[in-house]
Amino acid sequence: MALRALGLGDLLTALPALRALRRHLTSELPGHRLLLAGPAWLEPVARLSGAVDGLVPTDPLGPVAVAAPTLAVNLHGRGPESTEALRRTRPAALWAFDLPGECPWEPPNLAQAGSTTADPGSVATGHSRTFSAGTATSAGTATGYVPGPGSEHEVSRWCRLLAAHGVTCDPTELGLPVPPGLPPVCGWARDPTADRGAGGGETQGRGSEPGPTVVHPGGAAPARRWPELRWAAVARQLAHDGHQIVLTGSSAEHGLALRVATAAGLPPSTVLAGRLDLVALCALVARARLVLSADTGVAHLATAYRRPSVVLFGPVSPAEWGPPPDQPKHRALWAGQHSDPRGGFPAPGLLALTVDQVLREVTLLKQGACPARWKARAS
Repeated sequence: MALRALGLGDLLTALPALRALRRHLTSELPGHRLLLAGPAWLEPVARLSGAVDGLVPTDPLGPVAVAAPTLAVNLHGRGPESTEALRRTRPAALWAFDLPGECPWEPPNLAQAGSTTADPGSVATGHSRTFSAGTATSAGTATGYVPGPGSEHEVSRWCRLLAAHGVTCDPTELGLPVPPGLPPVCGWARDPTADRGAGGGETQGRGSEPGPTVVHPGGAAPARRWPELRWAAVARQLAHDGHQIVLTGSSAEHGLALRVATAAGLPPSTVLAGRLDLVALCALVARARLVLSADTGVAHLATAYRRPSVVLFGPVSPAEWGPPPDQPKHRALWAGQHSDPRGGFPAPGLLALTVDQVLREVTLLKQGACPARWKARAS
């Protein structure tokens, strides 16, 4: 059993670790099943991934309804709450960070930085940069973006935990299978077997009609929400340039998406927020021409399906949560300012990003000027 009782992006960044763990169980413990302890609403994507055999509905840091598993793996956080939740299931073996004599939360090269990140869900009290290719940066380095104090990419973190127990992960195993078809509400239903790319992603065939451009203006916390009038300005310009815009989000974000559409001069029919289930959202993103969002689950779906994306980062760095720096279809904007990701107001770094910067990244994607490695440069 693996605990990851968080959100969509959290599940998607854990896929390499979950897939490696499932292979390990198949090889070393034949007949055992890998169960994911996570939110019930994520079960369709968990099953779509093929990385787990089932899901046990579990609230963040809540009790796990599994008794005496052969192995319990904490992919949720540093602890101690999440580790204690797994201990209460009485597992025969427990893998987690910061157990006595075992794998530490901070990797050796970052241990001096003093990261104190606690479990997700527990109580915790400049100028813009874009990540792109180049041989030098404003910081004077030529070896790629250097994470801030205590930084480690979320994908790498959980692969490192499994590696400490002899399980080899492939951190590039981030893809998802493409669900067949699209619901009629999307208006872009196509042959579900067309244009399937390698690794579970999908690419548009030569000469095929461009798919929709997905604008996702919401975010789990206000700190991750770019101002809606800026999203409207981006959507208005892209619609003028010929993009077929759709606005996505949860049911709770329907009003936000509708306000963005209205301000952009788009009809209500472009608002899909609250009208798609998770699998339908996957199908939509898999066929998208372009995805624009803040650092949220939809951005990770764009990575999973290798769809071109522009992602706006605010409180946290793309070095920790961004798309893989060697994938040629993703651009991440960040102002270089860390802040509270659960804050009640848009992060200062997110507010530092402008409409013109976002539109410029869209242009660079179209021109093929995409990152080969993370690089920070002044905008």
